[in-house]
Amino acid sequence: MYKWDLSLPPGTKLPAHLAIIPDGNRRWARSRGLPTFEGHKKGFEVVVEVTRACWEMGIHTVSLWFFSTENWNRSKEEIAYLMKIYDGLIKELLKDAKKYGVKMVHLGRKEKIPEWLAKTAQKAEEETKRARKHILNFCLDYGGHDEILRVTKKMLKEKVDPNKLTKETFGSYLDTKGQLHPYPDLIIRTSSEQRLSGFMSWQNAYSEFYFEQDHFPDFNPAKLKKAILDYSRRKRRFGGN
Repeated sequence: MYKWDLSLPPGTKLPAHLAIIPDGNRRWARSRGLPTFEGHKKGFEVVVEVTRACWEMGIHTVSLWFFSTENWNRSKEEIAYLMKIYDGLIKELLKDAKKYGVKMVHLGRKEKIPEWLAKTAQKAEEETKRARKHILNFCLDYGGHDEILRVTKKMLKEKVDPNKLTKETFGSYLDTKGQLHPYPDLIIRTSSEQRLSGFMSWQNAYSEFYFEQDHFPDFNPAKLKKAILDYSRRKRRFGGN
């Protein structure tokens, strides 16, 4: 039996697509006088637990922002450690993905991350490509602006007729192309930062936002449940009445 009480009141509206920006690992570590890697290590554990809770609750699509295109500005030592963390994290999530019927999808650039990590990501995608119950997008070397630039370059290369360009056409070139729920209904960012830093710049047009005060290592399924209940109370009009 799952150790967290994830029961929800009747009529609770779940987001079909939940995205999480797990911020604050380093600040969590510094606030405790610990080395940075301890914060990332704790964050690893929270990612696995919270993602599992999403599937237990019945959320179809989950997107996790692991590493942004701007994170390359960090020290070589931290980046090297993070790449190893992500390798282990993808392998750990793959175990649960097979259990819960989850298709894993790598969003972001493929060519800059280490070859061994790219192979791990590709293996996870390959081994879960036939899963239909859930989708897990792991955003690795991902940036919303970069995604739009890659889409634009590809359309120019393929000579897409600008007179026939629609939102649907553009969406068919995004990293989330072909997904049942490509647009996040709810985006959670931890560590009290009230910005998205370009996350899913195209897809987030009508997303609801939830800014959690605690750093990500202190996030847990109970706080996830609180965010879901907050989302469920909101009225979404998508520009209409």
